[in-house]
Amino acid sequence: MPEQIMKRLVEEIKVLERELTTELPAEIKRAVALGDLSENAEYHMAKQRQVFVNARLGQLKKRMGELAMVNLVNIPRDKVGFGATVVVFDSSKDEEITYKLVTSEESDVTQGLISTTSPIGRALLGKQVGDTATVVTPNGKRELEVLKLTTIHDVVEEDIAGGDVAPG
Repeated sequence: MPEQIMKRLVEEIKVLERELTTELPAEIKRAVALGDLSENAEYHMAKQRQVFVNARLGQLKKRMGELAMVNLVNIPRDKVGFGATVVVFDSSKDEEITYKLVTSEESDVTQGLISTTSPIGRALLGKQVGDTATVVTPNGKRELEVLKLTTIHDVVEEDIAGGDVAPG
């Protein structure tokens, strides 16, 4: 999972670095050639874009560092953690819901993919089957009882046993 995200981040970094080192300097040079910079909209837009691209590059590189530190050894084998699929009973909705805990880049609530940093994700982290998590939402508190848990370790072991992934 993190490998796919890292690949997307690397691609975005490449695009932004090209823009920052090639395209924006050329735009700024063209705008400067037009003369009076105080009323030069092209120049000001290019400079603003340059600031934005620099900030975005900083965010992406920081996120790459965080993802590089994801270590399966640190993810619990018997509790909800990154990569876990959790079936919960939501007493406020009187229904079972399945969530998979993913990175913020992968999250899509409509698909049941929730970030480990979302309110539901944070409430479920560290819970075991039988535990209840209380989530505070804008619509009030929700009680989620953990009914079933499949950790990322279970998935990796199934893939290895099924021959989908080479051990090691």
